[in-house]
Amino acid sequence: MERRGREISRRSALVAAGAAIALTAMAQPTRAGTIRPQVPTGPDEPRKRADLAEQAIVQRHVRMLWGQPGKQLGTLVWPSSLLDQSFAQWCYWWQAHLLDCAVDAAYRARTPERIDRVVAVAHGIRTRNLTGWTNRYYDDMAWLVLALERADRLLGIRFGDAVEDLRAALIDGWNPVAGAVPWRSGDDFYNTPAIGPTGIALARLGELPRALRLSDFLHTRLQDSETGLILDGVHEPGGRIERAVHTYSQGVTIGLSTELAMRTGDSVHFDRATALVAATGNHLTNAGVIAASSGDDSGLFMGILARYLADAALSLGDTTAADIVHASAQSAWENRAEVDGLPLFGVDWTRPVTAPEYPGTVPPLAHSPTSPSGNLSRDLSVQLSGWLLLEADYRLTAAGH
Repeated sequence: MERRGREISRRSALVAAGAAIALTAMAQPTRAGTIRPQVPTGPDEPRKRADLAEQAIVQRHVRMLWGQPGKQLGTLVWPSSLLDQSFAQWCYWWQAHLLDCAVDAAYRARTPERIDRVVAVAHGIRTRNLTGWTNRYYDDMAWLVLALERADRLLGIRFGDAVEDLRAALIDGWNPVAGAVPWRSGDDFYNTPAIGPTGIALARLGELPRALRLSDFLHTRLQDSETGLILDGVHEPGGRIERAVHTYSQGVTIGLSTELAMRTGDSVHFDRATALVAATGNHLTNAGVIAASSGDDSGLFMGILARYLADAALSLGDTTAADIVHASAQSAWENRAEVDGLPLFGVDWTRPVTAPEYPGTVPPLAHSPTSPSGNLSRDLSVQLSGWLLLEADYRLTAAGH
């Protein structure tokens, strides 16, 4: 489901228009620099690789929101135009993952700058969302509450009632007849991308009975009997199944089973997690590397799977999960391009990234298409996937896996 630009209110359009005018005068130009193709050499240590992935996104994408100090967001593409830097197009869940990656980096190596970035991105999300922390999409809200809960638990950073507001919104969306939350408010589609992260969030927030029901929903309603993989979703009432298989659907289901295995001690959740890891390895990897997706929303799919594979390896000792993360990280790193010494990842971690020069150093007023290679995406989502992957690889290595 690609919904990056799905809803732009009249108010946000007016605000963005004003911001675009201001940015014409004040924005720092996004410099493209020199792009080199495959660069197999470079730092071998997972910590340094994660650090470079972080630096790449911070330098290329992270910008002040509407000229307001202490509020930042990530531009959705790079190089970015002045219109991109106005954040007229709102993509809540990409920014939630940017926040989650910022939490990863601050937990890996706590510095005042990283802590400030976590705070600034969270405040940027709250400000740009206009109406509060919540919206009508349960997957969006689940991703954000996961990032905010981790900021509190791992870093001691709390954002007022944000976690409680989002928890309450997820529970308000609960359909007791279906035993799940839909994709969005008022919708009849109950899909894995919403149910999985909602289940993980509710488990971490003390709502175990609901988290257990969500796990049962995924494994009894949406698991393919032939492959063992989790399907996209089901329309209720009626039971019409959407049979698409996505890497991140496996990731969030593995993550939910892992969370429940650790919190309940029930072997059924351990068995579910390990079986799905094995099925993912069998069907959704290429020589052990997580299968490619594409740009836009799907650019995040690979990195989300990597995050929850790492959780399964760390919590359950799943060596297959660890092997997939390590193989994917090595392949993504070896196939990266470099721009001014910082990595640029492709949508396919098994193929070298090659790209033409981006002309000019001053951003245009609006996006003008380029013709990059099939393995390069300008999307923040794709680069976040690489960062997610390298943070997961670091966590495993640091823990001796």
